Amino acid sequence: MKNIAKQTTFWITLLSGLGLLFIGLRFFLDPLVAETDFGINTLTNGDYSFQYIKGARDSFFGLIIVVLLWQKEWRALGLVLLPGAIVPAADFCIVLSQPGFTASHLYPHLTAVIICVACGAYYITHSKKANP
Repeated sequence: MKNIAKQTTFWITLLSGLGLLFIGLRFFLDPLVAETDFGINTLTNGDYSFQYIKGARDSFFGLIIVVLLWQKEWRALGLVLLPGAIVPAADFCIVLSQPGFTASHLYPHLTAVIICVACGAYYITHSKKANP
């Protein structure tokens, strides 16, 4: 059972990291569609600064997750994921505050919060703390 939990957590985390890389790249390549899929619509007037910031943020976190998995830095990964839940939680609140939001735009953010908390807690509790 322990091995199944370890493999499941690994694959969920890997898919999440790769998914964030995809989402981040999408905010650079097709910012308006990515923004709509995120759950908000802003008047950009051709200025995609917000979308590029979001793309950089998601790309960074996706890359950190993949690198920590690749290096087998389980505890560090948990220490990134657990407090990192604040990012999708904030995204959830932003989408929720939009007039005319749809529940379908909330689910990915809520799922990300659950993944961050569950996988982060797993990695922290199932890895050894480094000796100083």
